Amino acid sequence: MKQGTQGSAGTTTGEGVAAAEAAAMAAGRRCRVPAQPAAGEADRRRDAGGEGSARGEHTHGEPFLPRPRPVVQRPSVRGQVLAALRTALVTGDLRPGEVHSAPVLAERFGVSATPVREAMQQLAQEGAVEVVPNRGFRVVERSARELAELAEVRALIEVPVMMRLARTVPPERWAGLRPLAEATVRAASSGCRATYAEADRAFHSAVLALAGNQQLVGVAEELHRRAQWPLVGGGAPGGGTRAELIADAHEHTALLDALIAGDLDVVRALVGEHFNGAE
Repeated sequence: MKQGTQGSAGTTTGEGVAAAEAAAMAAGRRCRVPAQPAAGEADRRRDAGGEGSARGEHTHGEPFLPRPRPVVQRPSVRGQVLAALRTALVTGDLRPGEVHSAPVLAERFGVSATPVREAMQQLAQEGAVEVVPNRGFRVVERSARELAELAEVRALIEVPVMMRLARTVPPERWAGLRPLAEATVRAASSGCRATYAEADRAFHSAVLALAGNQQLVGVAEELHRRAQWPLVGGGAPGGGTRAELIADAHEHTALLDALIAGDLDVVRALVGEHFNGAE
């Protein structure tokens, strides 16, 4: 019975379509479905005559502007090399005053010279290295005075923001930063300056992000990164021994405790000590 019903319905539908088509023809307005181009034909038409001609529009001799092709995104070799070079700067593998060529560094990283050269040019813009014509890039030599000046600028930017946030951000928001503060302690305990540098920047950036000003976060991160480059002779900013890193990291957890408790006097003292210790 079901098969018979379906067959009957199909016949009825076919007769209805035929009747409707006949009526349209009689009225002189039979509908025609435009032939659809084969797969890829639309793209070929656009390439040959522009988007307008593909829609049947007249261009009247207008110059044809080819449609941009989508760019295939690939993992950034340049970004990986840049991260590796920044780590080498922090750890002192790239020492102040040394000159490095892109081909030699490329062989070291197992990549072509182009991404290395691009990464070094980025570091030159940031002030970490300087271009030496026909030789490569020299790691910038910085003095303790320059480091002290960076610490002063950071304090001028970050301290007022932190004090304002201490008065306005609720305790639960501060408590949410506890994992980042504890991560700096673990990184410091490892004794690796590069690992601690990343954890330290992440904590400070998360604190400043509560202000809702991305420009502020970007400027502060750049200053923070500059403050972590080695000094002349390979000395680490603010020391750099495992014990010194651990002491610096514990200031983060103490600061969070004071912020959660709303103790502004302790917050002010800890923030001042933290930046003075960075000199």
